[in-house]
Amino acid sequence: MRDLVYTGFMSLDGVVDSPGGGPGEEHRSGGWVFKDLEFVPEAWSLKGEELTDTTALMFGRRSYEAFAPVWPGSEDHAGYKELPKYVVSTTLSDDDLVDGWGPTTILRSTEDVAALKDGEGGAIFIHGSAELARRLSDAGLIDQYNLLVFPVLLGAGKSLFGRADRDKQMLTLRESESYSNGIMKMIYDVTC
Repeated sequence: MRDLVYTGFMSLDGVVDSPGGGPGEEHRSGGWVFKDLEFVPEAWSLKGEELTDTTALMFGRRSYEAFAPVWPGSEDHAGYKELPKYVVSTTLSDDDLVDGWGPTTILRSTEDVAALKDGEGGAIFIHGSAELARRLSDAGLIDQYNLLVFPVLLGAGKSLFGRADRDKQMLTLRESESYSNGIMKMIYDVTC
């Protein structure tokens, strides 16, 4: 069985929308991850640590369309280049996939994701993809959350967690650390 890990940047009020800013990220506070805080290198160490654990990447369609033109040529993401990628979409076609960014498979449903998790292999990391993460969380498919929580309240934007009345999920804090610029690293295992 493979673990499905959500990794992301989150505001204190749960927003994961537009952390980097740029085209397609119309949130009025877009770019909030890189604005207003002192750069503290150790606050970003989680991203390097994740590279050793990542055996595949998963995206929703919109996040794939945002990352695919940039990440294949990015030195910061070179370790991800040849890893298998999975895009969960009912509308994306094979013709829409980017060449030269490792093998990419389109999954059409939550059931396809569950079947992938039941297979052999290591951890699959989800980057961005708030809507996909909410659907997979509601289906009980997320095993771990790797979060860098920023000391900012955005008030609007996509939330990582849904607001629907659902069964409670318990999390166990595996690791945490706070940094001098107010960012907190929190790694949670989903326990039930």
